[in-house]
Parts: sequence; C-alpha cells; structure tokens
Amino acid sequence: HGVLAMTIKTFQDLVDYYKTTPQFLSLRNRTQRDYDYCINRAVETFFSPKVTMGRTILGKIGVSECKKAYQQWLNRGIRTANMTATVSSVLFNTAVELELIPNNPMKHVTKMQTQPRKVMWTEDQVRLFLDTAYGEYKWRSIGLIVHMAYSFAQRIGDMRTLEWSNINFEERRLDLEQSKKRAEVHLPIKDSMHRMLEQQRKDFGFQKYVAPHPYPRGGRYAIYSDIDIGVQVNQVKKVAGLPKDLTAMDMRRTAITEMVEAGVDTTQIMAVSGHNSPNSMRPYIKHTYKSAANALDRREESKNGEQTY
Repeated sequence: HGVLAMTIKTFQDLVDYYKTTPQFLSLRNRTQRDYDYCINRAVETFFSPKVTMGRTILGKIGVSECKKAYQQWLNRGIRTANMTATVSSVLFNTAVELELIPNNPMKHVTKMQTQPRKVMWTEDQVRLFLDTAYGEYKWRSIGLIVHMAYSFAQRIGDMRTLEWSNINFEERRLDLEQSKKRAEVHLPIKDSMHRMLEQQRKDFGFQKYVAPHPYPRGGRYAIYSDIDIGVQVNQVKKVAGLPKDLTAMDMRRTAITEMVEAGVDTTQIMAVSGHNSPNSMRPYIKHTYKSAANALDRREESKNGEQTY
C-alpha cells in the first residue's frame, strides 16, 4: 500500500491502476467497454476551466466535486449519469481499500431516478424504419439489429453482438444466452427473418458477427457500439420522418407488449423474453383498450355465446 500511495496520486492514476486489477480484467468484454466509456466520461469532466477530474489529486475530490461532476453527467441523460457515478464509485472504493483516501465521496451523491419508458413503436413505424434502413447499404446491419430485436423480443445489445454460432440454420433456431441475467432462450426463426439472415450470411458469413459495420475498420469488421447504434438509428429515423422519441431499445418492450395484448400466456412470453418470474413481467402489462377488449372477448368465448342476462 505504501508503494502504491507513492505512485497513485490523481484520479487518472487510480484509473490506470484499476484497469490492471483482477476485478476489472474478470469482467466480460462488453462490460469492460461500458466501464471504459463511463471512466472516460469521468476523467474528462472539468472541475474548473483548466482542471479535469482525471488530473485532480484524489484527496482533493470531495463530495462537492462529485456532485458537480454528476450534474455535468446528467447532460448526457439520467441513465448515463447514474452509470458513470456507479463506475466512479467502484474506483473510489478501490482507493479506500488501498488506504489512499478515508472514504468514498461518490457515495454521498444522490442519483436521480429514471422513469420507466412507455414509448412504443406502431407496426407502421417499424415497417417504415426497416424499409428505410434496408434501402441503404450503409444502414443494412442497423436494420437487421433492430429487426432482430423486434422479431425475437430481445435487447439491442444482445443483437448487435450476436454471432453466427448463435444461429442454427438447419433447425431455424436462435440459441442465445442473454447478457443481462444469463438467461438462455431458444427461439424459432420465421421465414422472413430466415431469408434476411441467409442473405446476411452470404455477404458477411466469413467473420463471426451477424450484423457488424458493413465497412471494415482497420482491416476488420467491428461490431457497433451502443453509441454508434443510437447515432445510426437517429439518422434512419430522420430520413424516414419518424418521431424523435422512438429508440431502438423500445423494440423489445414493443414486441413483449404486443404478445401481452395478444393474450399470450405469461409463461410462454417468459420463454421468449428470458424473464425469470411473472413479477418481472409487470412493467409490460398495460391497461390498454386492446388488452381489455381481448380479455372481455375471451370471457364471452368461454361461455360459448351464452348470455347471462
């Protein structure tokens, strides 16, 4: 600890050390990339016109500085701010364990609560987005990522990192271990999606990712980052004339809610979505006219048309 105290002075020094620890190195590649993004946001945060968080001595970063940083991170959105605060807190905890600072100043920053999103795509909006994306080669993989998220009711992150080894073309099945809670799902691939994937494999089957950037970067076909996805989806929406509040992440919610409104049994939906309990499905159970009408129709069907009045 004494030797470390001599070498770790600034927040940037702490970052450099943390990235060599077993805790960081044991994280999945995707999680490491997310941590890197948050760490870079924190390091580049200005405490004054000329002093960044990265260049600041650890002992001089107090609660007030952390609150000031958090307010700046909020400009990127509540979710990004909270992620950056969480990762920064991990770093400060590391410094506490090394006895470099007495306590974690980020612990005293009150995070804003995110409101559950309720935005949903209509079928016409989904169709317009896909027609626009598939109409341009540069957006081809973006279209496929969004299409798969909607078709399979999966997270955008799992679709952008999907590998050809996840797809069984002979049995027309997607085998996926979800990144969030490691749930395993096995999903049928319908005819229209199967045709799209066959065409994609013909053109991009020589590398391991199903929907990489359509143009190589540094001699290889890289996957899209979360930021890239947002930028590209916004470009497609703009050309298609779609509302700005729609996001690619809303596709999974849209697909699951459509199954709920169609009266699909909750346990069957869970087999698709990967949720591990009926309670976790509650955010998708909407009190909509369509759901109510479906419920009442089913009740009447169960009575074989007999009237009770």
